[in-house]
Amino acid sequence: MLKIYHNPRCSKSRQGIAILEESGKDFETVKYLDDVLSVTDLTEIISLLGITPLELVRKNEKIWKENYKGKELSDAQIIQAMVDNPKLIERPIVVHNKKAIIGRPPENITSIL
Repeated sequence: MLKIYHNPRCSKSRQGIAILEESGKDFETVKYLDDVLSVTDLTEIISLLGITPLELVRKNEKIWKENYKGKELSDAQIIQAMVDNPKLIERPIVVHNKKAIIGRPPENITSIL
């Protein structure tokens, strides 16, 4: 099933939803700030994206700058930081057919449909 990890307050995430709606495909919306991802779920998404955990972090977020920036962190610690502070997760993320993509820019989403 097509799934988007979405933050309704994010314009890029809202644009991602619009692209999925225009595609006519059924999809599930996960509001990850409300339904916090587990370590297992986030690890799987990172694997599907084919990136390191650090590449999924929003490094300009205040939480990151104040608590994590400049520290040597393991991948597990970075993933736990995102689980504990879901605002740190880059968005939107679309998962489909064992593939995933970050919708920045939102047009990237069309490549996974």
